[in-house]
Amino acid sequence: MTTGLQVLLAVLGMAVLSMPVYALWGANRGSDPLASDAQGTFVLGHFVRSWFYWVVGPVVRFSVTAGLGPTFYNLLGVALGIGAGVAFALGHVELGGWSVLLGGVADVLDGRVARSMAVADRRGAFLDSTLDRFAEVGTFVGLAVLFRTSALSLTLAATAMGGALLVSYTRARGESQGVVCKLGVMQRAERLLLVGFGGLLDPMVSGQWGAGGVGTLLVPLLGLVAVGTVGTAIFRTVWIARALR
Repeated sequence: MTTGLQVLLAVLGMAVLSMPVYALWGANRGSDPLASDAQGTFVLGHFVRSWFYWVVGPVVRFSVTAGLGPTFYNLLGVALGIGAGVAFALGHVELGGWSVLLGGVADVLDGRVARSMAVADRRGAFLDSTLDRFAEVGTFVGLAVLFRTSALSLTLAATAMGGALLVSYTRARGESQGVVCKLGVMQRAERLLLVGFGGLLDPMVSGQWGAGGVGTLLVPLLGLVAVGTVGTAIFRTVWIARALR
């Protein structure tokens, strides 16, 4: 068992143990004052999302005290996304997976810190959304380089990147026409989880059931991201077009 997998199991163990604590003492505190009106649905449910916000609460409070504003976490997310791409391109898929997941944490923190500091505005929302796309492109380009010798895997990585951009684009264009559509099952949180955990667990799965290379787990998950994002983008296109009729 690799060190990275041991760390992952430890983190998951602490997460499972903390959920009952949250259910007993944290879940009944009323509405979340830092919740964003812009967030969409989350496939793992409201409880997991609320629990995660509760877990990162101390980091948010520390950031406010230390003066670490939302821009810090915006730029950190971009750096981690591009760093994940570099790690994937060099074949360090486990490191790439960690970078993707930590980039997702930074993505959550920027908005909550902004609302805690009462500095959330349209400029911050624009930067947050735009810089997220830079991070995702960096990650998927790295995955494309990793799987460049396989036409199928390369196609899935490219389609996943295009689909991820289309999911955001359809929502943005709809909102520019006065229609808000947050529907779909493959939004940013789901993409981060699939690619992040795929990178973390792929070495173990490839070592046991693969032919010694990488991709036994990561490639099918990229396929799931590709199908899910393109499907969500098509659904949003149809839904918004009907709403505008």
